[in-house]
Amino acid sequence: MQNDMAQTPVVDAQQVVFSYGDRRVLDDLSLRIQPGAIFGILGANGAGKTTLIRLLAGLLKPRSGSIRVFGETPSPGLASRIGYMPQLSALYLEISVQQNLDFFARMYGLSDSAQRRDAVEAVINLVGLWDRRKDPVLRLSGGMRQRVSLAIALVHSPTLLLLDEPTVGLDPELRATFWEHFRELSSEGTTLVISSHTMDDAAHCDRLSFLQYGRVIAEGSPSELRSATGRDGATLEDAFLYFVRGR
Repeated sequence: MQNDMAQTPVVDAQQVVFSYGDRRVLDDLSLRIQPGAIFGILGANGAGKTTLIRLLAGLLKPRSGSIRVFGETPSPGLASRIGYMPQLSALYLEISVQQNLDFFARMYGLSDSAQRRDAVEAVINLVGLWDRRKDPVLRLSGGMRQRVSLAIALVHSPTLLLLDEPTVGLDPELRATFWEHFRELSSEGTTLVISSHTMDDAAHCDRLSFLQYGRVIAEGSPSELRSATGRDGATLEDAFLYFVRGR
């Protein structure tokens, strides 16, 4: 695996342990994520992906170990630099797409009304919802609601995006559209951390961390992880099963 130590990582998690009561969810987990990378966290349901994303967002605190984001302990003070898209949407269903985005833009600190209006209009166009901007969210399909959630994560132009299962339930065309957005953001220097349990998402990432029972069992680029199996033509699914089953 290639050495990523030359740059200062955007995310640096070392020996992180987290438990819900007596149930340990993350166990001695360590990873580093470099600027501008699309970093995938891949694992089955219950592997600890959502918990890790919430720790990076500062919504939870580890029981032990350390987490640094932009060199700091995650806290509300970093909110202006982080965009967070939870797995379950946190939208206000009775108000419009535009009103939802305006509200969250205010929460992210965009106090200037003209700047906020421009930012809201830009992300509505980015996710292709301009014609539905005045509709209450409750009238939108599930895929459209996910687009609103993504727009909320992007409205303040964060330099780190934390996306928890952002493409789950999307049709193939909309999933491809999301990944076009993600790749464009990465090319502009945004760092993306994406949790997923699908190999389609995994194949789009620059680097992957395979999680099992709260531990990192393998990390590398998709090609490195496929090569590690020693099999010609191995898929990412083959690689995941190779590491899960202990080779």
